[in-house]
Amino acid sequence: MPPHAQSRWDRVRAGNVRILWLVLGALLLVSALPIGLYHRQVLQLSQDKLVDTERVQQTDLTRSLAQEIQQFETNLTQQLLSERQILDLTGLSDNVEDPVSEPKVTRLLENFVDSNRNTFIYLTAVGKSGKGTSASQGNFRAEQDPFVAKALQRAFVTCLQSQQLQVRSDPLALAPDNRPAFVIAVPLKDVNENFTGMLAAVVSLDSILHRLQDASVRGRSVFLVDHSGHIVAHPSTKDFVPGADASSNPLVTQIKALPQDLRSTETVRFSEPGKKHPVEMIGTYSTFPEVNWAVIAQRSLAEAQTDTGVTELNRQALAFVTVVILSAILVGYFFAVGISGPIRGLAASTRAISRGEFHQRSAVRGASEISELAENFNKMAGDIEEYIERLKEAAEENRELFLGSIRMLAAAIDEKDPYTRGHSGRVAKYSALIGQELGLSTEEMDKLRIAALLHDVGKIGVEDRVLKKPGSLTPEEFGLMKQHTVKGANIMRPVSQLKEMLPGIELHHEHMDGRGYPYGLQGPQIPLMARIIGVADTLDAMTTNRPYQTAMELDYAMDRIRALTGSKFDAVVVTALESAVTAGKLRLSAVEVHV
Repeated sequence: MPPHAQSRWDRVRAGNVRILWLVLGALLLVSALPIGLYHRQVLQLSQDKLVDTERVQQTDLTRSLAQEIQQFETNLTQQLLSERQILDLTGLSDNVEDPVSEPKVTRLLENFVDSNRNTFIYLTAVGKSGKGTSASQGNFRAEQDPFVAKALQRAFVTCLQSQQLQVRSDPLALAPDNRPAFVIAVPLKDVNENFTGMLAAVVSLDSILHRLQDASVRGRSVFLVDHSGHIVAHPSTKDFVPGADASSNPLVTQIKALPQDLRSTETVRFSEPGKKHPVEMIGTYSTFPEVNWAVIAQRSLAEAQTDTGVTELNRQALAFVTVVILSAILVGYFFAVGISGPIRGLAASTRAISRGEFHQRSAVRGASEISELAENFNKMAGDIEEYIERLKEAAEENRELFLGSIRMLAAAIDEKDPYTRGHSGRVAKYSALIGQELGLSTEEMDKLRIAALLHDVGKIGVEDRVLKKPGSLTPEEFGLMKQHTVKGANIMRPVSQLKEMLPGIELHHEHMDGRGYPYGLQGPQIPLMARIIGVADTLDAMTTNRPYQTAMELDYAMDRIRALTGSKFDAVVVTALESAVTAGKLRLSAVEVHV
């Protein structure tokens, strides 16, 4: 026997045979021709089946979404009309820009926006001159967005000229993340049906966007367009901005050609340009003329092919497949024995690695490719184990460096004010005790400690004449002192790792009754972190010597805090503080700044 033949025979006897030859041997022993013919038949039948299935699914989906969106728009109109009716009943719609009426109108608008925060971003009532009052969510300002401002102007002109029941703008993209929205307006009239102004709102389509995103799964894209071919809402706001022209889409082209008052649902097969060759698509649109919008669902046939199961065809071919499988199993069993054992061992090692057991190693045996794979796997596991250890060490070093910087900064803050030396550390300690009583998680406790240490960082920006004044502060000086919360948040805001600690820094002087600063927040509007730090800060201020007071006893300080519960402090937080005091966990002593 030639040497090279002897070498091959030795490898076969050792079971070290390439997987390629094992697979080829099994395929040659199983008749490939019946499988090929069957595959061709299944492809043709499944293609027709998946098109029918996809058509039904898209039709049901688009019609359902069209009904939901139509109901959404109807509800918006009814809510706005109800608000107008309130203005009418209170006699405010006759002259909303009257200085005497303006506070009442503003309060009504604010109540309306607060009760519809998920939908209405901005609400304004203007008189004949175009001037009036408004209410909005957060920091949204309509006049700062030129597109929104123009839409409101056009709505006012339309209400003035035609006095339609309602006016709706083209789709809008709100900065900075292209959130879909539109403007809806209704005219204001007096008892004689004379035009007195306009009630207009900027409506968020976030709920519609989320619904479209939920429906856009497994390669299917579902979006909303108007009858002019502009995007109203699309799951990918980055690539498809609301208001952008989508007329290049064949489905949109057909929608534009339809009469605006026609309700229609149709499924179309078309092609879209691909990277290398055109992509076959199937899409369905459903129009709803009440809004002049249309829902579009589309999907490539390739995506549908991989996702759609053709159960009926599988049943038809079951008998044929059974014969082929039995033959393949009988012959392939002997080949599988030499492959499955090493692979199972390798799979077990892989599962161990996925559980974090990086010390796990796989036995090197079996076919040559499997043996080589096992060796590479073992080397990879060793490298990963070493790399993970280095990452852990680096992460711990970074954490210690970060916390050390926080401690130094807190110490620097306290050193600036001789009357509050150690204040930040004590507030952090009291806050941590309260957090423990409230059952906060480890991650929440870390954030609370850091926020408490940094809660007075804004005092860096307060003038020394105010900060170090030995007596009581004048109203002007107290106003300067109150700025330290906002200044502290602005100082820390560029540090991304401190993003979730900002509420504790900026809002710890807010009161439950809304009389705090800097924003006058109330109750649940104040984050728990800020409520905890506010109580801890007050406790330390009462129990330490200050220029304007002598340190109080703990019991007396607790009585004062209880008296302010509900108006200034959160009752839940105060109860947690009392539990810590009762259990003897809280002692009035200087503490080190330690997180």
